[in-house]
Amino acid sequence: MTPRRNTGAGAEAELPEYAGHYRLESRLGSGGMGVVHLARSTSGMKLAVKVVHAEFARDPEFRGRFRQEVAAARKVSGAFTAPVVDADPDADRPWMATLFIPGPTLSGEVKRNGPMDSGQVRRLMAGLAEALRDIHRVGVVHRDLKPSNVLLAEDGPKVIDFGISRPKDSELRTETGKLIGTPPFMAPEQFRRPREVGPAADVFALGSVMVHAATGRGPFDSDSPYVVAYQVVHDEPDLTGVPDDLAPLVRRCLAKEPEDRPTPDELMRELRSVAASYDTQAFIPAQRSGAGATPQPPADQPAPAVRRRVGRRVAVGAGALGLAVVATLASVRLAGSDAPTPAGTHPRTREASFSSWTARPAPGASGMAQCAYGAGKLLCAQSGTVSAFSPADGELVWRRPLATGSGGGPPVVSAGLVQPLTNGGSQLVALDPGSGGEVWKRRLAPGTAVRYTGRTALVAEADGRVTGVDGASGRTLWSRRIAGQGRPTLVSFPGDPLAYATSTSADGSSTRIAAVDPRSGDVRWQARLEGTLEPVGTGGGSVSFLSVGSVYGETKAVVRYTPATRSTRRVALPVASEAAQATVRGDVVYLLATGGSLEAVDMGARKQLWRVETSVSRGSAPVADGRYVYFTAGDGRLLAVDARKGHLVGQTSARLGADSAKVMGAPPAPVLDGGHVYAAAPDGTVFAVAASDPSGW
Repeated sequence: MTPRRNTGAGAEAELPEYAGHYRLESRLGSGGMGVVHLARSTSGMKLAVKVVHAEFARDPEFRGRFRQEVAAARKVSGAFTAPVVDADPDADRPWMATLFIPGPTLSGEVKRNGPMDSGQVRRLMAGLAEALRDIHRVGVVHRDLKPSNVLLAEDGPKVIDFGISRPKDSELRTETGKLIGTPPFMAPEQFRRPREVGPAADVFALGSVMVHAATGRGPFDSDSPYVVAYQVVHDEPDLTGVPDDLAPLVRRCLAKEPEDRPTPDELMRELRSVAASYDTQAFIPAQRSGAGATPQPPADQPAPAVRRRVGRRVAVGAGALGLAVVATLASVRLAGSDAPTPAGTHPRTREASFSSWTARPAPGASGMAQCAYGAGKLLCAQSGTVSAFSPADGELVWRRPLATGSGGGPPVVSAGLVQPLTNGGSQLVALDPGSGGEVWKRRLAPGTAVRYTGRTALVAEADGRVTGVDGASGRTLWSRRIAGQGRPTLVSFPGDPLAYATSTSADGSSTRIAAVDPRSGDVRWQARLEGTLEPVGTGGGSVSFLSVGSVYGETKAVVRYTPATRSTRRVALPVASEAAQATVRGDVVYLLATGGSLEAVDMGARKQLWRVETSVSRGSAPVADGRYVYFTAGDGRLLAVDARKGHLVGQTSARLGADSAKVMGAPPAPVLDGGHVYAAAPDGTVFAVAASDPSGW
């Protein structure tokens, strides 16, 4: 590798220009074992490349440990870590390339902005608990979880640096007399018996990390690592400043004996209870009484295993549970002008006679199905199965298992065919809407993202190339990179014939948006707008965005851009809305935030119309029909709010099922069509209610 000069002296004064075929552009940071660089692949994709120090490259033991780091990082899901793109442990200077994740480390964030508030600490703890569950279930123990190894990405915390991690059955052992780790975040057993460290050590470290996030210091604090080591083994932790509702759980994480600490699953269950305690009961309406009312079943009672009609239900009482707050990736909803009818569409009028119904897309399965309306049917994907139901009565029309599984969103109807995403987007499949029979299929490269717009599937590959695929035949219409877009995010909206490619600058100061014709790939217009913007809807010749800031993605304003006049309208929110999801109906944008705030912003009048705190800790994206705003809670409740006044008008009962202890990300949005609302629940069911009468649910 051709060396290049770097400012400064020392062993790393000369740095490589390339690692493999990846050009190293700038230095992101360095640690005891290596230097991390910002790099780009040949196609321009941003990477973080770790190159080990030259002195360690000559150490056979270190090379073995580096191979283990690469193997461990590859085993863990990319949902909670930086996915490995490439690596060469046998190079003269061993290196590993991962996807570059923008965002500060926890240590940098606390140093710059001070301790986090209680809500941020709670969300961080839930996200890290889920990350540890993901790491441990593939047999890996991290062993060095600390604030500098936690990246605060917009979609939740990411755990990085598996440099001293090891599989539980690894033969690579720590040498006698050597302690590997960071003392303030090491568990007692890492000092007493380092060869017997297991997953519980990571839970201890999580407790220490949470104290740091809440207070800016550790639970065991001293300038001397030897004093810290003694405190970790013998003293009680100092939890002064930790939120009162989290302190008992953090104390359990910091138990001296591994068997006394909670597992990540137990942590998530406890955190859901903490999140539920924040729900406001004032939002829950009075129960209906009198003729036609049906007794309310207990909130934790699972729904029946078979489809049945249900009568009117009264609102859930104060015992209803909220969904835990977890920073996870929300499901991408796929829609287009020829796609299932999603948020904000005009419901078509059908006959007034309608009875609520419940059905199971995949018998025996739990978890929330992904559903959409199209081709005259309710189409649901769940547990590798796609099912079609009659929207009127819930009768099963057909059910088809998919050999490669399903994931990534609800089925889409494109060019008259049902097209579910399979196996996280590794394959496109088109099914006959009448029978579920396969019409065509097409394999995709790993790491692709798919967005349907009308009769076209837009496939965005990891290198930034976008391909238009005809929905009727599966053939390629065009394939190219979109000018001005590195690796774009593609979105589309019902009734809009265009797709929108967006990419944000590295520093988050601007967003480039391009309107793309899905049939030809031609760019109809482009703009560069101020701030980090997420498109949420179109209408009246304008595109609406959420203006997002800070490490947790708080929405600070709603922005509307009109390409015909190149004008931008920005309405600031009185209070930042955390991790908001939104829908657009006419001039009004409705936002539902993590923590339960629901608000309406009138872009024409340039003001907030109303804001209400709900009983939902984390809900779905809202949908609206002009009269009501509907959204789903993680416990299976469907809620309706008056779109003009912001008052809750009705909600269904909770449907938690057997997996009530699991912490979930944002649930899928309800589906609105034909005067009916269709929603999914954690007990594995889908159900339908009349949109016109939320008070009778």
